[in-house]
This record gives sequence, C-alpha cells and structure tokens, in this order.
Amino acid sequence: MISLIAAFQFLTIIPPIIRRPFTAEEMARGVGWFPLVGLALGGIFYGLDSSLRLLFPLPVVAIFTLAAWLLLTRALHFDGFLDICDGLFGGFTPERRLEIMRDSRVGAFGVAGGGMLLLAKYTAIISLSDRSGLLLAPLIGRWVLAMGIYLFPYARQKGLGRDMKNNVHWTQILLATAITLIAAWLIAAWMGLIALLLAGLTLWLGATFIIRRIPGLTGDAYGALAEMVELVVLLFFTM
Repeated sequence: MISLIAAFQFLTIIPPIIRRPFTAEEMARGVGWFPLVGLALGGIFYGLDSSLRLLFPLPVVAIFTLAAWLLLTRALHFDGFLDICDGLFGGFTPERRLEIMRDSRVGAFGVAGGGMLLLAKYTAIISLSDRSGLLLAPLIGRWVLAMGIYLFPYARQKGLGRDMKNNVHWTQILLATAITLIAAWLIAAWMGLIALLLAGLTLWLGATFIIRRIPGLTGDAYGALAEMVELVVLLFFTM
C-alpha cells in the first residue's frame, strides 16, 4: 500500500497521506502503479467532460478539462516538456543542454513548445470522436513513464530519476503493463490496444531522439514523453 500511495502522491496533487519522504525503494515499487494513477485521472477527466457537456458547449468544456489536467497533475509532466524543449533545442553540446534543463526559467523554445502542446491537446479534446480517449490518454501516458524509466539509460548521476532507475525491477514493469493492457482492452477493445502500440512507437522514437542529444533520459524527458504520448492517444481517438 505504501508504494501505491507513493505513486499517487508523486504524480497527483492529492493531499499527502504519508507525511515523510519516500525511500528510493518505495518510489521504485510505486512505478508499477503509475498506470493505475493514470486510470484514476482519466476517470476524473471523463466524468468532468460528461458532466460539463450538459451545461456548456464543447470548446468551453475542453478548457475546463485541460485546466483540470494541469492542476491535478501539478503540471509535473508539462514542466518537463518545457524544460526538454529549451534544453534540446537551446544548447549546442550535451553538457549545455543538461545545464539548460536544470534552469527553472522558461526560454523561447519552452514557451513555443508548451503553447503548441496545449493548443494541440485542446483541439484534440474538442475533436474526439470517442470520448474514451480521455480515459486512455492519462493511463497510457503513465505506462510510458514506467517503461521509460526501466528501458532507457539515465543521463545524470544523482537525483530522484536516478534513484528510481537504479531500484526499479522488472516485476514493476510487468504490473504496469498488465494494468495498462487490461484497462485498454476493457475501455476500447482493439482500439485501446492499437493506441498502446502507437504509444510504444512514440516512446521509442522520442527516447531515441533525446538520447542522440544528451547521454540518456532525465526526469524532464520522462515527463515530456508522457505528454507526447497523451497527445498521440488523443489524436488517435479523433479519427
């Protein structure tokens, strides 16, 4: 239960239940529950969307849904996306890119990338032909976090991401994948599985691009990949 609580406290804005720092081992075990956190978030977004559509036109509902998306996740992954945009495109060497990513200030590439990401998500939410995309995007996005941590090298020697990378075990990845596969099938059958395959392809392409510019992934990279996968899943369900 501690690992499950650690996953929720790390990935969402819920008030802390356990008021102490989690150990590296507890956080690593929490990785297996990341998709369950995503499913809970997706349920909130789906319910909010269904309720608000009874009162407001769809463009207004999309704004509220996107605002809730940022608020409930503390904009954690969105912030990582901004940092990745600044670092990867604003630096000329791997060392400088990593240095830029540590800077709390947002540069031109971060502003431009973040604005385009929000606009794309907003447009996708409006255009969904199947509202189950709201359930699956956060679910699959958190599965990508788990896979990114386990599969790819980490760029820094210290930090929370390094601690999780060093302690995550294949059993957590098996749990995360089982949760995601079962939920994706129950929610959208074959469409859910196809969305999962597209997410895996997006993860591989995105991680490969990042690793060509810095010597591994970082916490910001994990967040950026989750954001990109969420967008890909939403776009898939506009078809």
